[in-house]
Parts: sequence; C-alpha cells; structure tokens
Amino acid sequence: MNTLPSKPTRKDALDNRDRILTVAREAFASSTSASLTGIAKKAGVGIGTLYRHFPTREALILELYRHDIQQLIDLAPALLAKNPPLTALRLWFDEVARYGRLKYGVAEVIHAATNAGVDDEYYGPFVAAIGVLVDAGAAEGSLKPDLDPEDVLLQLSVLWRIDPARDGEARATRVLGLIIDGLRAAPPSSGC
Repeated sequence: MNTLPSKPTRKDALDNRDRILTVAREAFASSTSASLTGIAKKAGVGIGTLYRHFPTREALILELYRHDIQQLIDLAPALLAKNPPLTALRLWFDEVARYGRLKYGVAEVIHAATNAGVDDEYYGPFVAAIGVLVDAGAAEGSLKPDLDPEDVLLQLSVLWRIDPARDGEARATRVLGLIIDGLRAAPPSSGC
C-alpha cells in the first residue's frame, strides 16, 4: 500500500519558518551574499520549503526587517517599565545599534522595498517608540524638553552606515554616546 506523506502541521510549518528566519538573520549578518540554498540547508529544510515561505531573497530580507523592527518597537515601553528613562533610552539605543549591524549589508534592499521609507508601515510606530522614551526622559528631567522623535531617528540613522567589519561595535558605542550627550538636559548652571 502506497501512502502519501502527510502534510506538515501548521506548527511544523511555523517552526520551519522560524528556523529559516533565525538562520537567515545570522547568515546575512555574516555576509550579505549568503546563499538561500545554504540558509535552507543550515535551517534543516529543503530549498522548496524556503521558497514556499519566502519566494525571493527580498521577501526573506523584508520579513527579517519587519520582525526585528517590531521587536524594537515593543522593546521601548518594556525597557521604560523596568528602568529610569535615560537608562531605558540607552538600552534601547544599544539594541537599535545591534540591529543596525545586522541591517548594514541589506539596507539597500529595505530602502528600495519601502520606497526610501515613504511606504514603510513601521515608520510611524518606530517614531512613536522613540517618542515614548524621549518624552519620559523629558518629563523626568534627564532629557531636553520638546525633543522631536523624528530628529532623534535621523541621528540614529547613522548606525545603518557603520561597517560592522571595521570596528563597527566600538564606533556605534561612541556615536550613541554623542547622541545621548546631545539629548541630555543641560546641567544646572553653576553661575560661572
């Protein structure tokens, strides 16, 4: 009796998808020219399974982008709930920098797919996440009042241009220090 293989359950398909995304994130962080065949093999799935979930390299990169950006958006209020505003902002910036290192090699694909950000459904929520952090810092007095979250995003955009292979982590740390120094409320005048 010839039996056909059973269709994968929804959970199996979701597990495959998650493994593909995990492996792809690591692969693209190492090399923007990582092969989809290599990603599928390392994820333990066939190339057909990868293409069923992500029909193109661009589709895979965009899904990674969506997933990672949503995590950053969700992280802002969570950090603020557990930390003073300035600490929460710095921790969030550190995560944005880590994401910037991952995004470095695929930024052009994301930029093109989102029409230079104009069509990016995550732009507003990302700016709002920045707003939550800077507004809390302003209310508490550690950050300047009336900071524009879009201005802060513009400053952060430099992170996507730092080459991780050229001392990128140290440079990002220095740049974030400069950004945070610029956002801090002025210290009280000593009368000098």
